[in-house]
Amino acid sequence: MRKAARMEPTLLTVRRDGPVAHLALARPEVRNAFNAELIAELRSALERLDADAGVRAVVLSGAGKTFCGGADVNWMRASLDLTREANLEDARAMSRMFRTLDRLTKPVIGRIHGAALGGGAGLVACCDVAIASADALFGFTETKLGIMPAVISPFVLAKIGSSHARALALTGERFSAARALAIGLVHEVVATEADLDAAIDRVTNEVRSASPTGIAATKALFARVREEPYDATLETTAQAIAAQRTSAEGQDGLRAFLEKRPAAWMA
Repeated sequence: MRKAARMEPTLLTVRRDGPVAHLALARPEVRNAFNAELIAELRSALERLDADAGVRAVVLSGAGKTFCGGADVNWMRASLDLTREANLEDARAMSRMFRTLDRLTKPVIGRIHGAALGGGAGLVACCDVAIASADALFGFTETKLGIMPAVISPFVLAKIGSSHARALALTGERFSAARALAIGLVHEVVATEADLDAAIDRVTNEVRSASPTGIAATKALFARVREEPYDATLETTAQAIAAQRTSAEGQDGLRAFLEKRPAAWMA
């Protein structure tokens, strides 16, 4: 993998609003495009937030006019001179970052504006909840450059299915927020970028009213069930619900409901 001379702290910004962490890509001069440094810093920031018990949700956004325009042009230009092994290391590093995002134990809410292209659309595919402004553009545009959406393919296929993934990745066409909503890449479209924050606040408030361990266990269970044979899911799901019902939050949550009081995690 290409080594950075130094890690620039401005590639990302992290802002805390109580238990909600706002993580923003901060390379607006290049449409928040990926390079090796941003990929490494994003993975590191995600790992720190995941380990922080005080964080209940992560809002992922982009500074400036664009959510994420994909790969940095200069980074792509430099790849022309890399060996196959160096290309493998680059791809593995990017894949590890996406997998960290995909398997985060906290809910990830995407705030999508401007454009989400290539790897940027891959970020959207990893978000648990994605909210876009109506004028946002999307695209799995890699084939237009003679390459392929390989690293992001597990997350894209899981999010929108093979039919839509094939139609959009093979053509590399850009598509609207309305189409992204129709195929399930995003979950909500708001009229303007100015409306995004209110929608994000509504979702994070819902998350804050839910059990942190229940959320983490559900994310892990869904990922496991998706990969298991059907017959194996009987025991997997039975074990999962039994464990959560007898957990501290499972016990308190059910008692709180029956006693018509707030659960302890809402205090």
